[in-house]
Amino acid sequence: MKNLRLNLMISFVTLLASTVLCAAQNRVEVNLPDIPGYQTLKCDFHIHTVFSDGGVWPTVRVQEAWLEGLDAIAMTDHLEYLPHSQDMEIDHNRSFEIAEPLAKQMGIVLIPGSEITRKMPPGHLNALFISNANLLEREDWMEACVEANEQGAFVFWNHPGWKAQQPDTTLWWKEHTELLEKGILQGIEVYNHKEYYPEALEWAKDKKLTVMCNSDIHAPVHMTYGEQHRPMTLVFATDKSMGAIKQALKDRRTVAYYENELAGDRQYLSPLFFGSIKVKSGRVKLENRQIKKVQIHNSSDVDFHLKQRQPSIGFSGPEEIVLEAHRTVFIDLAGTSDEVKNMAKLRLFYEVTNMTMLSGNPLPVNLDIAN
Repeated sequence: MKNLRLNLMISFVTLLASTVLCAAQNRVEVNLPDIPGYQTLKCDFHIHTVFSDGGVWPTVRVQEAWLEGLDAIAMTDHLEYLPHSQDMEIDHNRSFEIAEPLAKQMGIVLIPGSEITRKMPPGHLNALFISNANLLEREDWMEACVEANEQGAFVFWNHPGWKAQQPDTTLWWKEHTELLEKGILQGIEVYNHKEYYPEALEWAKDKKLTVMCNSDIHAPVHMTYGEQHRPMTLVFATDKSMGAIKQALKDRRTVAYYENELAGDRQYLSPLFFGSIKVKSGRVKLENRQIKKVQIHNSSDVDFHLKQRQPSIGFSGPEEIVLEAHRTVFIDLAGTSDEVKNMAKLRLFYEVTNMTMLSGNPLPVNLDIAN
């Protein structure tokens, strides 16, 4: 009877997936620039299927990822929470095995993983790049983490500020210090689903943890996010492969991308910004009491919000600028001194208010205009 129910469910999900693909075959590319020395890969390292408490078959997760322009996803079904266990055999490796052939066909890097699901502390932890998820099913959570570590896993803390587990204050527990000191805990979600945890960004800086940003998707993606993109971890990797992604995560080469916000280390935020914009005007030849227009183009999917952090010398520019995605904007520069005509370069001082550094402060940028 169990196998009959399973076969019927597989047939239904396969039919549903085929319907979805027939209705939408066009991949939406995520337009964010590569940075010097690395490819910018769009990844989601926290997803669920019917093999734990998710609502879709594993192959559907691959199809969703391809349609949304992702490069890599990780299968991270729960080890302990299995509401569909009456309808299928328990094998924690099965969701990956089912999805892997389609992922290879569609050019999606599929990473094996599991979610170690416990009360606080330590809460929920994801283990990526594991070789056998079944061996992580241990009564003692630390033994499960040690097993993941012995399999060469990259382990990160999921939704540390989740109100169901930390209703009043987002705390770092001694158990997390133990995991950190053992070299097991390597990353932390600063953004999960639709929640942002500023404390996690601070911990990423102080404790040298990799910044993670994931959907934790359970329902079909379109039902959850509509036309908006899911949360993503941007990974700066030497190539699009599992090995390169794992090394990038270990080296903390990531940025969180959620809604219209980016958060991470300044050394990755800056090249993302400057790789996205271009001053299209030539020399402006600005003089005192003149106003000249300058064109700035943004080729990325992000609307950058700029706020002046200090006045310019010899001229003035707008106090605030919005560089809309895939648009060119005109800004006015006004000469305020006779010296301005002798300046070879006009420098504007801004901060990008929707790009947050590990310090919690907005990213400072200088815009140089040829004069």
